[in-house]
Amino acid sequence: MIRGLTYSKNKKYAGTHLIAEFWGGKIIESPKEIKNILFMAAKKSKNVPLEIKIHKFSPQGITGFILLAESHISIHTWPEMNYVAIDLFSCGSKSKPHRGLEYLVKNFQPKKVKVKEIKRGG
Repeated sequence: MIRGLTYSKNKKYAGTHLIAEFWGGKIIESPKEIKNILFMAAKKSKNVPLEIKIHKFSPQGITGFILLAESHISIHTWPEMNYVAIDLFSCGSKSKPHRGLEYLVKNFQPKKVKVKEIKRGG
């Protein structure tokens, strides 16, 4: 469980969109490692990965996106600020985006986490 995040049990909406910001944690510069992390976050969220695209910037930073049957997960890193921005948007009664976010927190080990939750279509 992530402190400060409300876990709603109401399923009368199209989907859940989690917007997360991580500060002060592990910065990952490997496109292969980011790809694996996004894939596993999708699986932990009970989502079906369809396609993954990762772009590594020079000299640093990564943008990654995983298209899901249920929507998407995206990540943007700013190593120079020790900051990571993440979006998890999934729909469907079986999706568990909070589990995917918990997996990402475990991997990036941020010192500070800020999360906004939006119920889409509700």
